[in-house]
Amino acid sequence: MFTKILIANRGEIACRVILTARKMGIQTVAVYSDADKDARHVELADEAVHIGPAPSRDSYLQAEKIIAAAKQTGAEAVHPGYGFLSENAGFAKRVEEEGIVFIGPKHYSIAAMGDKIESKKLAGAAGVNCIPGVNDAIETAERAVEIARDIGYPVMIKASAGGGGKGLRVAYNDKEAFEGFTSCRNEARSSFGDDRVFIEKFVEEPRHIEIQLLGDSHGNVIYLNERECSIQRRHQKVIEEAPSPFISDETRKAMGEQAVALAKAVNYQSAGTVEFVVGRDQSFYFLEMNTRLQVEHPVTECITGLDLVELMIRVAAGEKLPLTQAQVKRDGWAIECRINAEDPFRGFLPSTGRLVRFQPPKETMFAAHTEQLCGTRVDTGVQDGGEIPMFYDSMIAKLIVHGKDRSDAIAKMREALNSFVIRGVSSNIPFQAALLAHPKFVAGDFNTGFIAENYAQGFRAEDVPHDDPDFLVALAAYVNRRILARAAGISGQLPGHALTVGEDYVVIGLGSTGKNTPQPVQVRDFQAISGSSAVKTGASRYEICSNWHLGGARIRGTANGQAFVAQVERGVGKNPLALRISHDGARLDALVLSPRAAQLHALMPFKAPPDMSRFVLSPMPGLLVDVAVQPGQKVQAGERVAVIEAMKMENVLFATADGVVGKVLAARGESLSVDQPIVEFV
Repeated sequence: MFTKILIANRGEIACRVILTARKMGIQTVAVYSDADKDARHVELADEAVHIGPAPSRDSYLQAEKIIAAAKQTGAEAVHPGYGFLSENAGFAKRVEEEGIVFIGPKHYSIAAMGDKIESKKLAGAAGVNCIPGVNDAIETAERAVEIARDIGYPVMIKASAGGGGKGLRVAYNDKEAFEGFTSCRNEARSSFGDDRVFIEKFVEEPRHIEIQLLGDSHGNVIYLNERECSIQRRHQKVIEEAPSPFISDETRKAMGEQAVALAKAVNYQSAGTVEFVVGRDQSFYFLEMNTRLQVEHPVTECITGLDLVELMIRVAAGEKLPLTQAQVKRDGWAIECRINAEDPFRGFLPSTGRLVRFQPPKETMFAAHTEQLCGTRVDTGVQDGGEIPMFYDSMIAKLIVHGKDRSDAIAKMREALNSFVIRGVSSNIPFQAALLAHPKFVAGDFNTGFIAENYAQGFRAEDVPHDDPDFLVALAAYVNRRILARAAGISGQLPGHALTVGEDYVVIGLGSTGKNTPQPVQVRDFQAISGSSAVKTGASRYEICSNWHLGGARIRGTANGQAFVAQVERGVGKNPLALRISHDGARLDALVLSPRAAQLHALMPFKAPPDMSRFVLSPMPGLLVDVAVQPGQKVQAGERVAVIEAMKMENVLFATADGVVGKVLAARGESLSVDQPIVEFV
């Protein structure tokens, strides 16, 4: 067994590998860029080596620097994680040539299966049913349009070295095919250093189901059941679960055996995943093989009780697999939510900056200790006060739950999301909560188009209906009453002028119009020590009891005897008196006032926000990589204006109306903040 390994990655996967290595008594070496000098994976590792500037092409994609770091520290093996160089056959080969063990498949297996074009040819030769398409690299956008017309729209344009939703577009017409090809090439070049792109037919209403494989150097390959990954937004997985609520035991067995046969054909040794597109009639087609550990591997660990990272390390050290196919378990149900730094209410645009608060739910399962099941687990590479840089993927954490069945797992996940506190950057937690509550998700009735169909106009606050909206109002009044009790208890108040706290309040929601219907609320029987109150609003009455304290971001307690956990934020927006209550993905921003203060508030004039329609604003923090217009130029609606790069994704900004460019306010190469003007029209 190795005594020291280097992890050629960053973020949560680097931390995940370190935890298993520590359990096995193996020392670890982290590598880091300028942006990651204070990152969690650097703190967790026994040693850390600096490998370059923040952009991944200058650091985490620099194979020679990583190999030099391994030699310098005496690491006998390299674990590549996922992304970056994990599926780069050239890197795996160089590592092996230097006498260092690559903890992953052999370079020839990566070359055969990791490349999407070559893997399709190999799968076709092996008699595997493949999706119609052109598997050769396409040279020009014009040729891409021709091929797309021949196959028939819609088509999927994919980077050969792509993964994680990068370098992938679906085109429904010639214009989208032309622009999609160009964007795919650019993204693939900057993310993977390989700009080859191919096209295949886009199968509509498909399910994305993948089989987890494990092979050793003694010719043994087994499959560890399947994962359901159909809940995707723009081809990026959002929620994964194991097992799938859709496929039968017969289909599972057929898919597993086909995946094993494919892996044996390339002498596959390590953890790997074969992805399938599954039709409504349970017919399945080979999509691609990921020759690495997957982001969603924890759900497989939960239902099998296996530590996949440990098994990868043992296989790389030459050990045999410790179990046979017949010994693979399938216990309970696991769900994983990817918690990303993005704002779901602003079109899921990346959100970068400092994590002012990062308080995940209490963990009862732990990475690297997969024997502890039926609970909650958080895999993350960040910590309180850490930075979310704009140079890398937007994932903050992976939230994993394991339940006795699917409904138990969904209930556990909803509670865990309520407990997950993230401040300083926006996160997709409200969106995840809305998905988990959606009747079609609960019923297991969905495909890869689920999000596009149900949230075609984007995601808005009203897309998260709360089961009991009066509860949010009552909780806001209760929290305000606790705040006032604290103020009333401060010593040294002027006699006769001490703060007196009433029982009647008015809750005024803060919507976009500035004028919202006030809701009267009574808070009776307040007990400062026990934290109990009787709260009445409209026809609803709640006995709320909680030991919440001022400044706590989470509020736990009971309402009418039922346990709940919600989140509280004070001073939201530009109003220091406003309260935000978040529960089950729904959010209430409100002022809680006395009846007299509410009367005076109603007389306040509404200040409309300034008209910014003449400007093209940056919708996110990022790097301005291109400005496609100049002063005096006539621009038509839909025309390309600028391109912003953030978190390895290119975002093209288009003109929303016809106009003439007055000024260009930002220069190419500039780092932009949210809502920073780029172009002004006259």
